[in-house]
Amino acid sequence: MPARMTTSTLLPLTSNQGVPLSDNQNSLRAGARGPTLMEDFLLQEKITHFDHERIPERVVHARGSAAHGHFECTRDCSDWTRAAFLSRVGQRTPVFTRFSTVAGGAGSADTPRDVRGFAVKFYTEEGNFDLVGNNIPVFFIQDAIKFPDLVHAVKMEQDRGYPQAASAHDTFWDFISLMPESMHMVLWAMSDRTIPRSLRMIDGFGVHTFRLVDAQGVSRFVKFHWRAALGVASTTWDEAVKIAGADPDYHRRDLWESIDRGDFPAWELALQVFDEETAASLPFDVLDATKLIPEELVPLQVVGRMVLDRNPDNFFAETEQVAFCPAHLVPGIDLSDDPLLQGRLFSYTDTQLSRLGGPNFHQLPINQPRCPFHNFQRDAVMQTAVPQGRVNYEPNSLAPDGPRASPERGFTTWPAPTTGTKVRQRSETFADHYSQARQFLASLTAPEQRHTVMALAFELSKVTVPAIRTRVLGHLAVIDEGLAAAVAERLGRPAPAADARPPVATAPQDLPPSPALSQLASRAGTLTGRHLAALLAEGADGVLLTALQRTLAKAGARLTLVAEKIEGVRLADGSAQPADQALAGAPSCLFDAVVVIGSENGIAPLLTHPAALDWLRDAWRHLKVIGLDAAGTLLAHAAGLPTDEAVVAVAKRKGIETFAQMAAKGKHHAREGAPGTDC
Repeated sequence: MPARMTTSTLLPLTSNQGVPLSDNQNSLRAGARGPTLMEDFLLQEKITHFDHERIPERVVHARGSAAHGHFECTRDCSDWTRAAFLSRVGQRTPVFTRFSTVAGGAGSADTPRDVRGFAVKFYTEEGNFDLVGNNIPVFFIQDAIKFPDLVHAVKMEQDRGYPQAASAHDTFWDFISLMPESMHMVLWAMSDRTIPRSLRMIDGFGVHTFRLVDAQGVSRFVKFHWRAALGVASTTWDEAVKIAGADPDYHRRDLWESIDRGDFPAWELALQVFDEETAASLPFDVLDATKLIPEELVPLQVVGRMVLDRNPDNFFAETEQVAFCPAHLVPGIDLSDDPLLQGRLFSYTDTQLSRLGGPNFHQLPINQPRCPFHNFQRDAVMQTAVPQGRVNYEPNSLAPDGPRASPERGFTTWPAPTTGTKVRQRSETFADHYSQARQFLASLTAPEQRHTVMALAFELSKVTVPAIRTRVLGHLAVIDEGLAAAVAERLGRPAPAADARPPVATAPQDLPPSPALSQLASRAGTLTGRHLAALLAEGADGVLLTALQRTLAKAGARLTLVAEKIEGVRLADGSAQPADQALAGAPSCLFDAVVVIGSENGIAPLLTHPAALDWLRDAWRHLKVIGLDAAGTLLAHAAGLPTDEAVVAVAKRKGIETFAQMAAKGKHHAREGAPGTDC
């Protein structure tokens, strides 16, 4: 037996000044029942620190989840850029990546319809590079001066403080209906991309056009793309709503647990690199953040791979205090004149001054460069370094070994020619607000188009001012008359007349569809990384269960066992099988596909159990592949479930393999329109 620890062998509990405490249970009082004394400096320190444990949350992207990892260069990009982390194949660069919703506060749920932030901090040998983007390649506005208006409109209405984390309300759609430039992003926001299944299953985009500059000073434009190794997947709207109630931390839990068990999420970094001549030949302006460049015009070239393999040690110190900024650049990567990007360069640093107390936020461990850094900036709030010597200026002659500018190695702004009159004016090349929205819609598969119609109708049904709905429908009619008619029908009103359409600055073009814009056509995933569940009843076949577990494990999927009670069930051979989750706390909306295994007698109590019946009804409604043994078939009949090819008999090994193959395809969209589904 190990020796029993005594108080002398324990780490002493101390104050923040290192003073050992003799009593951490009682305040200093004037007598046992007397008043607390002001001189109790230990109480003051403890309470003061507690009072200030929370910092102001981000105005947008407040609810975040993050992880550490690394980026490995797989293509020598020195022909495009002098950035060292992109120039040596096999080089690994530490990263910290934060995902987030945009509209909701820090305490909101994970699954509302919303854009997802996708920000990566590269700790390169030349300093930190922040690629701060979203899971959608375009944005609502073209100029940063409109960003406060956009955010004010989409956040909770200021007189009533709701709705939280939702765009389905008057102020958002009022703003959008008066901003034609938002129409492309509106369709993305109403697509399946904004109700993702997992943070591991979203793509990421730098949104803006940046520059790459090589060692000879030659500049090329670039757009950054992250491509999820697991593919891109989404929930249905009803599924997202129910997940928010069943597990508000669904995405956060999914990311943490996948890393914790060694299933590390990964993304490829791909670049669209093009020159000034190509940019000038495109039918839109590459400086317009409401536009994307179809892959058919400028193909993606994969240059590296990011793997997230370590969870934060402390949520506040890392996920909450990490400070991103698009102006955190390294030599070889530069900015364009995108007016939205230009405004972000100021906004992000200004935000950190408020949130993190002052200009020394770079000294926080999560924000510190991993390479040496030194300059003559001094003092200010929360200064934690201790600069030495008498010199805090440059040039100087008193510190000849001190830091100096390095023209050879240092960051050099690319000398872009510029001329013009000072004006507050939008470029005429930004005036086409509808062509790419039309192209995006045409690029979606039929199920994705239906979901977009449903999303628009749902959101507009929450708008209480009829004139706002009318204006939005007018914009939709400019994009596509069929889209406007379908949304209007779901709202119970006629399609907008021609005179209800807004004036159009530039007539929309019919651009060719881009299949890469459809996640179902090009970014569907596999069974790897998926989370399935088996509902077990008493007398379940243990051999069948083992075969299911082995098949799914081999495919890289995770299986959770659900039973009516958390203690589990007795299998057919009499052995005890514990459950991972109790039925009441594990609705089928939490899983990608489901199986029911039991016995005729064991399933009987579940045939009238509301949660068990809803477990299968929701799985059907949410287009999931369903596996049933003989007992499971009885439960399906009790639930009134129809059958289709995605309802699979799993009584034998071959059935399990068929189930796994079907589940690997994701949602069974062919079911849509059947009784019990949403379309």
